[in-house]
Amino acid sequence: MDWELVEKNLGAKFKKRALLEQALIHRSYRNENPDSPLGNNERLEYLGDAVLGLAVAQALYERFPEMEEGDLSQLRSFLVQRDTLAKIAENRKLGDFLFLGVGEEHTGGRKRPRLLSSALEAVAGAYFLDKGYVAARRLIQAWLRTELRRTLQGKGAADYKSRLQAQLQEEYQIIPSYRVAESKGPAHERVFVVEALAGKNFLGRGSGSSKQRAEQAAAQAALKVLDKGEAAIPLIVSAKRRQKPN
Repeated sequence: MDWELVEKNLGAKFKKRALLEQALIHRSYRNENPDSPLGNNERLEYLGDAVLGLAVAQALYERFPEMEEGDLSQLRSFLVQRDTLAKIAENRKLGDFLFLGVGEEHTGGRKRPRLLSSALEAVAGAYFLDKGYVAARRLIQAWLRTELRRTLQGKGAADYKSRLQAQLQEEYQIIPSYRVAESKGPAHERVFVVEALAGKNFLGRGSGSSKQRAEQAAAQAALKVLDKGEAAIPLIVSAKRRQKPN
């Protein structure tokens, strides 16, 4: 095993490489090699899951001070979900370095999302034991930086309101607001029309059978405005200026 290449791909230099090796040992390999001095990676996976959750929660808490708890939780859940972690592991070619049993190897285990995400969690747990929380947090945040950026650009799985709030805070240090522009129809078929605002500036409008759905639709429309780039900036900047105290 080329351990220097493994560490380079992961962006993590280990003092105790035995921890890294154990993080890459799948249960199937251990079952077929009972004399191996190292156990499988499941205990490290358990630890890494907790470390990942804390590191991501802290990063989002510090980066988005105005974001509500529910939106923070949703964004964190997206970032630590299996598919996101598996994508990170695949991009860093982690599957190439796993120790697998013969059966797992032959059935495509190196590309299986569940296995890849578990291995990445195990690496996080191993690095935490090797270097401590601060170093592990830095590593995890580096892993997730691209996925967070994709989410802020509307390419991830977070809901539209969370995306809009995160993007406005990230780029312009302002949070959106929503107002009901219109409600129509009988009580049992009410339709709400909601506008998304940056300060007093209109960004987008949407409708729905509830205020929540209309707000999501308005946020989606606002994100399309932001995707146009420079055309949206004067609106946001002017709104930001009006929010500043005299």
